Amino acid sequence: MSRQRIQAILDGEDPVFGRSVAFFLQGLILVSVVTIALETMPAFGPAWHGIFLVEEWVIVGVFSAEYLLRLYAAPRRLGYVFSFFGIIDLISILPTLLLLGYDVRSIRALRVLRVLRLLKLARYVRALERLGRAVRTVGDELVVFAAVAIIVLYLCATGIYFFEHDAQPEAFGSIPDAMWWAVVTLTTVGYGDVYPITAGGRLFTGLMLMLALGVIAVPTGLVSSALSSGDPLRSKEDEE
Repeated sequence: MSRQRIQAILDGEDPVFGRSVAFFLQGLILVSVVTIALETMPAFGPAWHGIFLVEEWVIVGVFSAEYLLRLYAAPRRLGYVFSFFGIIDLISILPTLLLLGYDVRSIRALRVLRVLRLLKLARYVRALERLGRAVRTVGDELVVFAAVAIIVLYLCATGIYFFEHDAQPEAFGSIPDAMWWAVVTLTTVGYGDVYPITAGGRLFTGLMLMLALGVIAVPTGLVSSALSSGDPLRSKEDEE
């Protein structure tokens, strides 16, 4: 079997086996992440640990075979290894393989890494491919607005510190402490645990919120524009 055929099968594009293999791999991904949630439930006690461990090794075995086959079939193997999906594929199996003989479920950090297997599903979602192309199209502009957002965040934290420090020293003890308030305020999360009480602080907060809305809206508009105008293949499909 040629390398091109293997890659087509793994990507779900082969007319004979592609769809079946894709559904099988997607099913394993979903089973894996659901199991991670079940492991945290008291109802699934020690009696289930052995079952979950065997399941983990079966899934890792399949994902390891997938990784090796993708590495073999890749036109540029180093390109695959350092690509987004190559890294995700490796993270999906590496923690379990490194801790051979240990119960990986008992280590919380590794449990988090196992959740990243969910990102493997992005390989089979065409809409995410279009989103990725749109983001790359406006990548330079997004970098600029990310820098602007960081500057606005720092200015917001600095300003609220000088307005509120004397009135609320426990909440705004330093500029780094004020960063938390700036993040939840500029992202409009607004937990409500810390808020300005001085007139100057409230006025400053209102101005920063209006500025933050612009910082958030512009990148959203850029990506939306790229999605609507930068996908000729989708436009051709819609016309047909």
